[in-house]
Amino acid sequence: MSKFPKSAAMMQRGTEFLGCETAILCGAMSWVSERNLVSAISNAGGFGVIACGAMTPELLDGEIAATRAMTDKPFGVNLITMHPQLFDLIAVCKKHGVTHVVLAGGIPPKGSVEAIKEFGAKVIVFAPTLALAKKLLRSGGDALVIEGMEAGGHIGPVSTSVLAQEFLPELADDHVVFVAGGIGRGEAIASYLEMGACGVQLGTRFACASESIAHADFKKAFFRAKARDAEASVQVDPRLPVIPVRALKNKGTEEFTAKQIEVAGLLDREEVNMGEAQLQIEHYWAGALRRAVIDGDIENGSLMAGQSVGMVKAEEPAADIIAQLMQQCEAALIGR
Repeated sequence: MSKFPKSAAMMQRGTEFLGCETAILCGAMSWVSERNLVSAISNAGGFGVIACGAMTPELLDGEIAATRAMTDKPFGVNLITMHPQLFDLIAVCKKHGVTHVVLAGGIPPKGSVEAIKEFGAKVIVFAPTLALAKKLLRSGGDALVIEGMEAGGHIGPVSTSVLAQEFLPELADDHVVFVAGGIGRGEAIASYLEMGACGVQLGTRFACASESIAHADFKKAFFRAKARDAEASVQVDPRLPVIPVRALKNKGTEEFTAKQIEVAGLLDREEVNMGEAQLQIEHYWAGALRRAVIDGDIENGSLMAGQSVGMVKAEEPAADIIAQLMQQCEAALIGR
């Protein structure tokens, strides 16, 4: 970090909180953010995060152990709050002494934050509104990620730049806040640091790293894509509060619309409750992502990508991506 003194100074609270050299987190991408990419990012000085997604406790147990065998640097685990075995997953994190747990996908259920803090881990939360952010931080959240609609995967309705202007003046002095969504270059990182952020989170930029196990055809789809190709899914039934998902448009996007209609029908017939309905949607995405990332089915699988996908042009080692981002950030800050 001595090569980037201005950036290092502005990231200091973030790096101290994460225990790494560079306050750049990798967004948790199901099937992509696993041992190979996570360890590569942490070894390069960033902060890798395992995407638990729909994993069972047994699978997460193996993934954490395998990641730890590949890096002695800090990394985190992202848990989905609606996972039916959330507390069992937290117990797995405790077993391995995970230092940072990211709770994503909704308001943390009662007792979950306390269960994580009980074994000394830090809790990182997401919040789509300032009021909820303040509540989660009061309730034990140690750091916050504000993520705009430009991001890939599950998204909210407000852009990153607007959220940053709303949240950072209110929270940055007293809390560790990371900014995410649509960040593809270091100049953007510099801007958010100047606004008070302690660091940033990027997903799309790392999805095609050399260490990413994503299928070659998945990566080629990213290289071909432009920002406008990463579209948000449409909600077909207002009674089914499906969080929009941003992905590259393909047949899989259309299949998701059909899936929503199917699940809404189950709700109509009272064959499932709302929690089960939302879980079915989550499992759909897990399967669709696997088809794209692992099998290379870029027509029917889900190509979750943020609007920064237009800046992803080639496979590069994670260390080179982080170095480029930091060089751009430092140059922007020096030039101010």
